[in-house]
Amino acid sequence: MNNQADHRTKAERDAYRLLYAGFVAAPIVAGVDKFFDKLGFWDKYLSDKVADKLPTTRHTFMEAVGVIEVVAGVLVAAKPKWGGYVVGAWLAGIVANLWTKPQYRDIALRDLGLALGALALARLAQDAPEETAMAHLRSA
Repeated sequence: MNNQADHRTKAERDAYRLLYAGFVAAPIVAGVDKFFDKLGFWDKYLSDKVADKLPTTRHTFMEAVGVIEVVAGVLVAAKPKWGGYVVGAWLAGIVANLWTKPQYRDIALRDLGLALGALALARLAQDAPEETAMAHLRSA
């Protein structure tokens, strides 16, 4: 662990750790599930407007999305200062996609909340000492 002083309050450190753990785990789990559809049938969430423009099937596209989500989770683990912004932007894109399907607007609103949480993680990470992913877990 870096010797850089951590001047944050306990509440700030706790909030950071919770957001960090969630935004490492959730994208990785959701990304892996794009290949197995155990948590949900992901293809149905893709906007028809987007699907109609794809050079591939919905399912193949969603598998590619899964790979991107796993990479995003790993990025948060390694570099939360940047990964939080990447995940926040990614979730904003998901919100835009879901908003085109009225039956999924409730999910869009939940994903908006997640996007805000990812942005909060990125902001909190700006004030956190540089640490490895394992250091976050050891110091919990």
